[in-house]
Amino acid sequence: MTSIPVRALLAGQVQPFGRGEGSAIAKTPLDGPVEIGVLGIVGDEQADQRHHGGPDKALHHYPFDHYARWADLAPDHPLLSAPGAFGENLSTLGLDETTVCLGDRFRLGRALIEISQAREPCWKQGDRMAWTTLPKIMVREGRSGWYCRVIEAGTAQAGDLLTLVDRPYPAWSVRRVFDLIIGGKHIDDLIGLKELSENPVLFSGWRDKARRLIGG
Repeated sequence: MTSIPVRALLAGQVQPFGRGEGSAIAKTPLDGPVEIGVLGIVGDEQADQRHHGGPDKALHHYPFDHYARWADLAPDHPLLSAPGAFGENLSTLGLDETTVCLGDRFRLGRALIEISQAREPCWKQGDRMAWTTLPKIMVREGRSGWYCRVIEAGTAQAGDLLTLVDRPYPAWSVRRVFDLIIGGKHIDDLIGLKELSENPVLFSGWRDKARRLIGG
């Protein structure tokens, strides 16, 4: 079973952002024990609660492993020296979209979390980085990160171990889920897409997307 240390737990508050909208995408690391409830880190905020937050998107996990790739494309970018550039709540080294799966359950300190979907890159990530083409690159390369729901509330802090305790769907890597729903590869795997549309762990909004893609 996988067990790796947590680099950082992060939270942010809604601030004026751009395009007439606010955002809490600017997340900063938290010191000491952090309370994690069914809606995520206590005190973390989301401006757009239609697309972010809620029980099925309580925590945004983004691999720090990807930062080296982004730094290659944008050398000396000031936001790439530490976690938080992509609005993540959880930062680690050693996991990515190819090595974690839909439905994976991890012990995070005293909390228990479950992967519910990949994260769909959005314009706010590009605007935060002053890099408008970044979301398209993230889609093309599958460097999306993922969302987790909280199965058991508890406390955690940087340095705690993130330990895989259950993997019910080993065939459904986050990358495969992302490629079918967002990356346009559903046309090559309609059987898989139908299976995904019926997966009870997948966020209901993405099950609906899968059904629409099958119908289309």
